[in-house]
Amino acid sequence: MPRAEGRLRVIGGQWRSRVVEFDPASGVRPTPDRVRQTLFDWLAPYIDGARCLDLFAGSGALGIEALSRGAASCCFVEQGRKQAGAIRTALLLLKAQHAEVIELDAEFYLAQTWHRFDLVFLDPPYGKGLLERVLPELPKALAPHNRIYLEWPAGTAPQLPPGFELLREKKAGQVCFGLATYHHPAEK
Repeated sequence: MPRAEGRLRVIGGQWRSRVVEFDPASGVRPTPDRVRQTLFDWLAPYIDGARCLDLFAGSGALGIEALSRGAASCCFVEQGRKQAGAIRTALLLLKAQHAEVIELDAEFYLAQTWHRFDLVFLDPPYGKGLLERVLPELPKALAPHNRIYLEWPAGTAPQLPPGFELLREKKAGQVCFGLATYHHPAEK
């Protein structure tokens, strides 16, 4: 059954089957259900108590899914005012705690943050080179033993900077996605 325009379903955890609304007119393309299911199967050993960053939050689907499955906190960074408002509304309706929505450009956020995250979700708008621009800035925001979700259009795999390791990769239709980690120099 196709997803209703501007709505998505939480697929697991305490908010399973709850519906979250977003602004489809803004060009947001939420991560498909089957991709989210695979991702959170991969993340199952790491999600409980994790500090998460949903850097190009869009609909907020990935961060909300993480909170639903036991993440300790999530910071949603979304530059679009309507989308940030929709995420705030969804978090209020879900009575989510330890969640923050920040209306900022993702690159600017990374440049000024002092927080360290265990899990980072990177699903930027396609065709703008954003993944390649934020990856070199990401290590300072990563806790040791981190996991990073990456999503990109088929045929345009990102170049990972030194220190990053792609752990898993999969394709679903026209979407490629993977799970990576960054090894801090002290970890080697």
